[in-house]
Amino acid sequence: MGTVTLGVSIAVPEPYGSLLQERRAGFGDPAAYGIPTHVTLVPPTEVAEERLPEIEAHLAGVAADHQPFPVRLKGTGTFRPLSPVVFVKLKEGVPLCNRLQHRIRDEAGPLARELQFPYHPHVTVAHGISEEGMDRAFEELAGYEAAWTCRSFALYEQGSDGVWRKLYDYEFGSGRPISAVPAQGGSPVDTPTPTA
Repeated sequence: MGTVTLGVSIAVPEPYGSLLQERRAGFGDPAAYGIPTHVTLVPPTEVAEERLPEIEAHLAGVAADHQPFPVRLKGTGTFRPLSPVVFVKLKEGVPLCNRLQHRIRDEAGPLARELQFPYHPHVTVAHGISEEGMDRAFEELAGYEAAWTCRSFALYEQGSDGVWRKLYDYEFGSGRPISAVPAQGGSPVDTPTPTA
């Protein structure tokens, strides 16, 4: 068996997800439609394919131990000049995102890994594009606000085409895989999710 590249994140629900994805594309980010709008919990991580069942069980256990929580986005921030990223800030939900990512990356678990930068939950709206495009994203979304109740997180796999596709959504409180959130905008359709 080979390896797969996985990521774990909180999907930004509709209508916010598609709107931010379309704005990201409009700023000139060519990756916009290959990356559903999200808050990262575990960044792209290469693992052996045979570890998928262990990873799925681990994620179900983490989700079962957590309850839904409010998330609120407001305003923009940037990691420039350290990293060419403009993002929408989380104003509510930061401590719970931090706790989730820490549990998922537990050193005794199958997704243990070091991070390149300290964890900072956010929603990327521009990455690696022209300075002009980054400035536009920072300025035009400065007044952006959205809020919802986060009820799950998802496991994604990056395809050979560079596109991220959802494998499973894990519901808080039960850990069971739930139906996939509909694909955003121009994103590929999510893979089917088991109902058990």
